Amino acid sequence: MERRLANILVTGGAGFIGSNFIHYLFKSTDFKGKIINADKLTYAGNLDNLIKIEKTLGGNRYFFEKADICDFEKMKDIFQKYNIDTVVNFAAESHVDRSIFGPRDFMQTNIMGTFNLLEVAREYWQEKDKDDFLFHHISTDEVYGSTEEGEYFYENTAYQPNSPYSASKASSDHLVRAYFKTYGLPVTISNCSNNYGPYQFPEKLIPLMIMNILEEKPLPVYGDGKNIRDWLYVEDHCSAIWQILNHGKTGETYNIGGENEWENIRLVNVLCEEISCIKGEDRDCYKKLINYIKDRPGHDRRYAINCSKIKKQLGWSQKYSFQEDLNKTINWYIDNRKWVERVRTGEYKQWVDKNYKDR
Repeated sequence: MERRLANILVTGGAGFIGSNFIHYLFKSTDFKGKIINADKLTYAGNLDNLIKIEKTLGGNRYFFEKADICDFEKMKDIFQKYNIDTVVNFAAESHVDRSIFGPRDFMQTNIMGTFNLLEVAREYWQEKDKDDFLFHHISTDEVYGSTEEGEYFYENTAYQPNSPYSASKASSDHLVRAYFKTYGLPVTISNCSNNYGPYQFPEKLIPLMIMNILEEKPLPVYGDGKNIRDWLYVEDHCSAIWQILNHGKTGETYNIGGENEWENIRLVNVLCEEISCIKGEDRDCYKKLINYIKDRPGHDRRYAINCSKIKKQLGWSQKYSFQEDLNKTINWYIDNRKWVERVRTGEYKQWVDKNYKDR
């Protein structure tokens, strides 16, 4: 099965994975159509991520719309204006810690926003009677909860979310599936493991640790540091999504994993070693910055994805080496410290408020 993809709406396209996906489409695929990036531009959405694309393709094959997926009329206008045939829904609040201390935004964006977007898509799809329409929803392995050593998450693993964030994403997944079952809306869903790479907001583990090491600040590690995560390079994730858009079976869910499990403390130690090597310093000099802190509530012990389905059915596989691309990621943050400072200090937010206040 292969779809005709002409006008792709990427929601949350100014965020970490969304912006990498837009770069991937223009750089690494034969996609000839248009991309419409709709983003609310919260603290984690950053148009700096897409400056080169805006300069070279803006107004021709790339279009940006400042929009909240909770705004029904605005999203409806975007569908009509650009004749959308494909939706890739990245838009979400995604940081577990923030969801613990402020869950309301997560419920609003991740549940109500997805519902709103589905309603817009359903009405538009039915009105236009589009044969070649697809709504693809991006989700997380966290919806499955925690798993034991030797066990893995499969597409049919029962959901058992343990944080407000993962509960909100589980709810959105169920809504997407319900719209397929109830209305026949053509949908696909993907659940991915932890991503890493360029343009990730520096509150997430890898960029946070990189920047704290560079600035010689404490490296906070929850609990005993032995929680396990499966790490996936963001471009491998993007290539998997592209395979699903082109060849995925309507109504199906696909797990996307790195098959690359690391204990948090082991990863932090490796980051310390790699950065000390890059800077020509003693291999262990930054490990003294490691600071064990009280574990967060509901902290899942281990995530581990089985991604044999997408490999067997769609021919996808990981392309990147963790060690090589971890170093590439470290060097990106070293080379782009001005970008980090701009998003961390609020300078970027001030620019958004000034330039988009009436949109």
